[in-house]
Amino acid sequence: MEHIKKYVRHTIERHGRTLIVEGPIAPEELRRLTMHPKLDAFRRPAEQHVALVEIAELPEGRIIAARDGDVLVGYVTFHYPDEMERWSEGGMEDLVELGAIEVADDYRNYGLGKAMISAAFEDGQLDNMIVYTTEYYWHWDLETSGLNVWEYREMMERLMKSVGMVWFATDDPEICAHPANCLMVRIGKDVPLSSAEQFDRVRFRQRFMY
Repeated sequence: MEHIKKYVRHTIERHGRTLIVEGPIAPEELRRLTMHPKLDAFRRPAEQHVALVEIAELPEGRIIAARDGDVLVGYVTFHYPDEMERWSEGGMEDLVELGAIEVADDYRNYGLGKAMISAAFEDGQLDNMIVYTTEYYWHWDLETSGLNVWEYREMMERLMKSVGMVWFATDDPEICAHPANCLMVRIGKDVPLSSAEQFDRVRFRQRFMY
């Protein structure tokens, strides 16, 4: 399986700050950056830093970063599904998860999430992949954002739709556990029909119900 990685870099000016959005970023470059202390949504910043470097080292892994100088202020991760999750059951080499998206509190409302995701799909580098993301309301920062669960869901859908990801049905129990949860998917234009059909089989274990 060819994992196409084409480095892109954009400069964004926001409120007197010059920010860089770039990636897929190399592990050695990630190591030299300092994590913003507010990048703590999933684990402590130092631990998250190690995890990001590990993802960047994977053949399929990619990290898109937003930085202010040498300080990492946001990131998006792409990697194969966790082997404990149903999405790995098909053994698909062309299925990757858009995993964590995080932006430090002080840098929110700068459009960094959209800029990072857009950079990931530039130059057709994910056109030979099925990219999926699972949105669970219990991961959302409702308190800081001031949004209710449906407003946050709408915001995340808009973000994903900006790169052509659309809502897909599934009988996955975690996604079905709350109506705000959802599965969003982009099937690249160079993905073979056989892979799309295999993904359908992964999405539904109980097809007789649908």
